Amino acid sequence: MISISNLSMLYGARLLFDEVNINLIENNRYGVVGANGTGKSTFLRILTGDETPSLGDITIAKRAQVGWLKQDQFQYENNTPLEVTIQGKPKLWQALEEKEQLLNSDSFDEKAGYRLGELEETIVHYHGYTAETFAHTLLTGLGVQQAQHEKPMNTLSGGFKLRVLLAQALFAEPDILLLDEPTNHLDIMSIAWLERYLKNNFKGILIFISHDQNFLNNLSTHVLDIDYGEIREYVGNYDKFLKEKQEIVDQKLHQQKYLENKIAHMQQFVDRFKASASRSRQAMAREKMIERIELPDIKKSSRISPAFLFKQKRPSGKTVLKVDGISKHFGERTVLNNVGFTVNRAEKIALIGHNGIGKSTLLKILLNRYTADAGAYEWGYETHIAYFAQDHHEQLNQNLTVLEWLSQERNHEVTLDIIRKALGQVLFTQDDVHKNILNISGGEAARLLFANIVLQQSNILILDEPTNHLDLEARNALADSLTRYEGTLLFVSHDRHFVSNIATRIIALTEKGLVDFHGSYQDYLKKYGDDYLNQAWLLAQ
Repeated sequence: MISISNLSMLYGARLLFDEVNINLIENNRYGVVGANGTGKSTFLRILTGDETPSLGDITIAKRAQVGWLKQDQFQYENNTPLEVTIQGKPKLWQALEEKEQLLNSDSFDEKAGYRLGELEETIVHYHGYTAETFAHTLLTGLGVQQAQHEKPMNTLSGGFKLRVLLAQALFAEPDILLLDEPTNHLDIMSIAWLERYLKNNFKGILIFISHDQNFLNNLSTHVLDIDYGEIREYVGNYDKFLKEKQEIVDQKLHQQKYLENKIAHMQQFVDRFKASASRSRQAMAREKMIERIELPDIKKSSRISPAFLFKQKRPSGKTVLKVDGISKHFGERTVLNNVGFTVNRAEKIALIGHNGIGKSTLLKILLNRYTADAGAYEWGYETHIAYFAQDHHEQLNQNLTVLEWLSQERNHEVTLDIIRKALGQVLFTQDDVHKNILNISGGEAARLLFANIVLQQSNILILDEPTNHLDLEARNALADSLTRYEGTLLFVSHDRHFVSNIATRIIALTEKGLVDFHGSYQDYLKKYGDDYLNQAWLLAQ
């Protein structure tokens, strides 16, 4: 349904990808992967027509409808989520609006009656009489509560507005659906719902970008890898792609080594006998053979990882934190009830529990951003805290460049050279540091916040969903750095791989109370079996 021929894309002098030839077929689900800046989002914008490629052609089947996840969450402030979702089918929405105007008109003549009949045909064609039910299903599945469906969009947070726009894209039921990081603002239950919906209900071509390894594995039937200046298609999910790609690299390296040894051996013969009267002809023949040997083209991968060098200026006291009987209510809803525990120096604690149980609320109470209704907490001697918020807009909301913001945050504690070095370590180039923070991507925002945390050299890190916007390389680099970090870590994450590699202690918030387990997540599962990072287990509950 989509034919891509000799596609090339340049940004200035930089080549993103060249001579791409791929056919994308109906009912396949293509996960697009690659390092930040390699052109994943650009590739999707080329498919939507929002960007023009430098060379090449894209042919999409006639009458095929292309839908995509829009990112302008402030476009519909005065509409309700239900209305915004139904606007995913513009012709249906226009017909419903016009029908309402006709029925409310003071005069209704023969012409209006004829027009009403035309509108009814349009409404029936686009399943208008089940539209509200379908829209409610999509919104609820994506975690937008029923009570919010008919309130203005301006009552929702930015993350929930993006959920509504995702519902709008799904409601359109296009032949080709393009999704750029659809899971970024979703909790684990909503991700599970979206994954099932796309596997079981969407029948067109799905092309999606994601940094969520589980989502890629569970959903992809094919992987489009943007690397080495090309886009290569692999059949299978993400794990299969990784294995096959490594096998290709290993094969090329093995072939290169074999041919280099062969050339060296033949060159020895040439050097030894080229002046020999009896064997010079053989030497010349081998010299020509050397010239004809082609070594495999092993290009350098575009995948690079940031360096998160977390250090503490000085250690804290042995007892880091005491929490005693903390409770919190929002209206009639109890979020936290009599929560208590003690944190010791150098522990790495994963705070887990289902969505809405109060994990982020507890962190904000400990940071004095919320006030507990009951109970108390006390930070220990010489504790210095750095905090990574789930919502990046909490900190990145000023009209400043990346360099200006980080300089202001550190308030001249360190030199400009040290700030530039920290930004370079998290992959901001000399040009990137002059970007306005209001316009940077989610991944860039996360890396900027971590550069700030690195410079703070705190002995306590509190991280709320730190991997949400990071690509796979950055997630792995962050996990490795936190494993080596000598301070104390308290974090919330729904990324099983991340939690499993870092946590030395698990604190689970449940309806029955707090479960405090000293050990890894794998050992916690062996003892309790409550897998809050497993979609299937959560759905069963």
